[in-house]
Amino acid sequence: MKIVSVIGARPQFIKAAAVSRVLRATPGLQEILIHTGQHYDENMSEIFFRQLSIPEPDYNLEVGSGTHAHQTGLMLEGVEKVLFLEKPDYVLVYGDTNSTIAGALAATKLHIPVAHVEAGLRSFNRLMPEEINRIVTDRISDLLFAPTPTAIANLKQEGLEAQTVFSGDVMYDSVSFYSKILVSGGDEYKTPGIPGSYLLATIHRAENTDNPENLKNIFSAFSRIDSPVVLPVHPRTAGLLKTLVSVPSNVIIIEPVGYLEMLRLTMHAGKVLTDSGGLQKEAYFLGRQCITMRTETEWVETLHDNWNIVTGTDPEKILNAVHTPQPTAPRRNDFGDGHSASVIAKALMKS
Repeated sequence: MKIVSVIGARPQFIKAAAVSRVLRATPGLQEILIHTGQHYDENMSEIFFRQLSIPEPDYNLEVGSGTHAHQTGLMLEGVEKVLFLEKPDYVLVYGDTNSTIAGALAATKLHIPVAHVEAGLRSFNRLMPEEINRIVTDRISDLLFAPTPTAIANLKQEGLEAQTVFSGDVMYDSVSFYSKILVSGGDEYKTPGIPGSYLLATIHRAENTDNPENLKNIFSAFSRIDSPVVLPVHPRTAGLLKTLVSVPSNVIIIEPVGYLEMLRLTMHAGKVLTDSGGLQKEAYFLGRQCITMRTETEWVETLHDNWNIVTGTDPEKILNAVHTPQPTAPRRNDFGDGHSASVIAKALMKS
């Protein structure tokens, strides 16, 4: 069986690292890897391939950045050409990016079955481009790998139960695998210039980076935190900071870091403040309280007992969350057993 996997953005590299490792070790499975080039620079792409031992892409579309329509259109054209050449039995897509929807649309229009890893997530906010990508991809996929019971319930409600498989979360596979490396050593992944005590923050969602008021509110909250705030700056955010906000003295801006460096930063952070879906989960898996600077989250399993607090960008709500005591309640096992990639490989072989 030939599988074409389509990836293009940082979260997909992390997921593909877990799944490709298993696919390529499964007799009877051949994986062809397409990198769309959605994330393309050293710190957002190449370092992940090196650190996580992701196989070199068989095809790199080198699409780069652009508007949603421009980027997705180029991906559609590029993926379609590869599918004509490779004639796979399945196309495997991940998550909710433009690479996801482009891979799924190109395949389904050629009548090639689609499998969607991380299916069934819903923020119920259609202003998010990611939400549209999720909904459309789930609708046209033939196999839906749901990471959580909530995702299964969402798919069932939408009439997609027949093609749904509970796989667990492949990001949990990755965190379980790589955190052991960091616990047993991992000093080489220590980021220089980081104080002994800090909070970790990331900002990259368009609803925040493209909204000056939201961005100013976030940095206003940061300025009132009595701890250093370490902020790896996403490329799309870096230029905005220079013109839109005054960066407080307690905010330590660093360049984007690799996956293992980011895991280490998360493990040692006092708390995590983010608008990232992936980092919400990584914080939860690693036992770090998370403050989600959005108005909703797809990962509702993380909300119990204040493990994850949704604040939006209201400075007072962010500060109240920062001052909320670290949870003592145990985290729940809603994300599988750390072997989600094996479930995916077996389901593909049976299909």
